[in-house]
Amino acid sequence: MTINQKLTTIQTRFKSKKSRFNSFGKYYFRSAEDILEATKPFLKELDVTVTINEELISTEPIPIVQTTATLHDAKGMTIEAVAIVGVDLRQKGMQTPQQFGSASSYGKKYALGNLFLIDDTKDSDATNTHGKNDITGRQLAQAKDYIKSGGKIEAIKAKYQLTPSQEKELKTL
Repeated sequence: MTINQKLTTIQTRFKSKKSRFNSFGKYYFRSAEDILEATKPFLKELDVTVTINEELISTEPIPIVQTTATLHDAKGMTIEAVAIVGVDLRQKGMQTPQQFGSASSYGKKYALGNLFLIDDTKDSDATNTHGKNDITGRQLAQAKDYIKSGGKIEAIKAKYQLTPSQEKELKTL
């Protein structure tokens, strides 16, 4: 079996529960640890290993971490997938090591997700609006008036979930 066939086997048979709960956003999600745990049965069966490497690729204007998830087989063949994550050094309530740790966890999860084709588009972690409601037509008209009178779009974005076209429309006022 080629490494591509082994990867396809994992991608098509992979199952991982969303066992973690975000109490702020009120949704379940899966972590990098959950993904790695779900891959363990395949490692011996297919004679493969998975490694994760991280590299700081930029420090300005913000630190950027590149995470690479690699599938290795016994013949020395590899397949890689990458995720790139910025480190938010302005994150309130976190010390710098926690900010980097959070970015690291996020990068690992998405590098593994890229490698194993885990689709999180229907996952609350990917679609969470953090309590923001979609803006109605009436509210959009009020937002336009607010912007025209000197208001800031950031205040509207803090309260409402805007589509890209709505945001663009408000920015052109």
